Amino acid sequence: MSEIEIITDSISTSKLKDLAKQGFGDMIKIVVDIEKGIMAVGGELHADEEAALLDRGCAQSNLWGANIYVNQPRQSWLEYDSMINLRPSQSNLSRLVSDEAVRNKIAEIVNKLVQ
Repeated sequence: MSEIEIITDSISTSKLKDLAKQGFGDMIKIVVDIEKGIMAVGGELHADEEAALLDRGCAQSNLWGANIYVNQPRQSWLEYDSMINLRPSQSNLSRLVSDEAVRNKIAEIVNKLVQ
């Protein structure tokens, strides 16, 4: 498993694919801060990436987990599924991100950061 990297500017698609190969093959776990517009990649668990972002001062309520399937077309490579998304206090009652606006914000940030 690769070390967790915090992406604040950009990451290349090829670097993302390399990180995925070190872990799950064609998939990499990410956690996105929808307020700060940054994300954490790498690591074995979304919770590890979440902890790295919390250590950087991110608010837990802004952190959402997803997976990128690096070999899929960009319009369908995101999967909004993570245990950290289970948040009754924010009306998200499953592992999937239920709020379309949050999903759109995650996609916008990922597409901006991944070059």
